[in-house]
Amino acid sequence: MAVRASRIAAFLLIAVTCLWGVPAMAADNLTTIRSSYGPKETMDRLEAAVRAKGMTVFARIDHAAGAAAAGLALRPTELLIFGSAAAGTPLMQFTQTIGIDLPLKALVWQDEAGATWLSYTDPGWVAKRHGLGDRTEGAVIAMANALNSVAKTATGSAS
Repeated sequence: MAVRASRIAAFLLIAVTCLWGVPAMAADNLTTIRSSYGPKETMDRLEAAVRAKGMTVFARIDHAAGAAAAGLALRPTELLIFGSAAAGTPLMQFTQTIGIDLPLKALVWQDEAGATWLSYTDPGWVAKRHGLGDRTEGAVIAMANALNSVAKTATGSAS
């Protein structure tokens, strides 16, 4: 019994050690890229990259500022909402419920260790969630490629 309990304790210790800090990275269908820049510069670079691709920026939401206004602390956390009617509308013509996930969104945030990250939802997963199947595959791939491109530009990532 003591051997079994020690094995369970060892397993739990290893599991906790391996998973420490992973929840933010392991969210389903969320792509998260470490940035070479701080939060503000990463978001500024993201916004510039989005505009350079000809997309519209609909909103830039500073969650940390909102938290501060409510008397609460939050590490830098900022959301950019952006897109293109030419790219998104054809998807909504198939199923309007995809409008809950469009326009595109990207979150720039700082973790407890001070590292900056950029996260976004995989457009392929969004299409699957709304049952688009292969009908809009080309548009979804183009959207994913554009999102990946602006994320790499914003973060300075080569991968």
